[in-house]
Amino acid sequence: MRILVTAGPTREALDPVRFISNRSSGKMGYAIAAQARRLGHDVELISGPVALPPPRGIRVVNIVTADDMLAAVKKMVRRCDVLIMAAAVADWRPKKPATRKLKKASGPPRITWEATPDILKAIAPLKKKSQVFCGFAAETHDLAREAKRKLREKNLDVIAANDVAQNDRGFESDNNALTVFFADGRTLNIPLSSKANCARKLVRALADFWAQKKK
Repeated sequence: MRILVTAGPTREALDPVRFISNRSSGKMGYAIAAQARRLGHDVELISGPVALPPPRGIRVVNIVTADDMLAAVKKMVRRCDVLIMAAAVADWRPKKPATRKLKKASGPPRITWEATPDILKAIAPLKKKSQVFCGFAAETHDLAREAKRKLREKNLDVIAANDVAQNDRGFESDNNALTVFFADGRTLNIPLSSKANCARKLVRALADFWAQKKK
């Protein structure tokens, strides 16, 4: 099975030295890529800026911004069987980043914001019937409701939801717990454990789902 994984955060420039981003460390996405490779799959990884070594035997495409990630996904998605969007893409960016460093003495800058591209919505028209698209929902509340909304609105087959409001899991942690919702109504609960274990169970579930979809 050919698997394409996105991981890590994206960054959007405020000025040449500052940016807006989020707390994603990339550990979940990298664990998914590594476990998929260990299970014998052909894996490619699109990674935002992280402090992690590249997984062995996996082609890594490094990106910075949401636009970068969208371009990379568009280029690579056609050759995968399963897409796993584990990256945490920054939702907003300054409409006009400063070309010079903003000086503290000038006071807080006035910034006009605009939305970054919704990558899953943008690539939905490219999805083939044989492909499985899996998204991630990192939420602090209403986990199931928000995950199911994204599952419907983003033309996904599967979505893995995780609670990032707790300190023992999620962002920057080595552990996670996932609630995986399938478009056919099934739910898989992966209890709190290492991200490697969560990744292994998720990849196996997606492989089974893809195999059933092919029949």
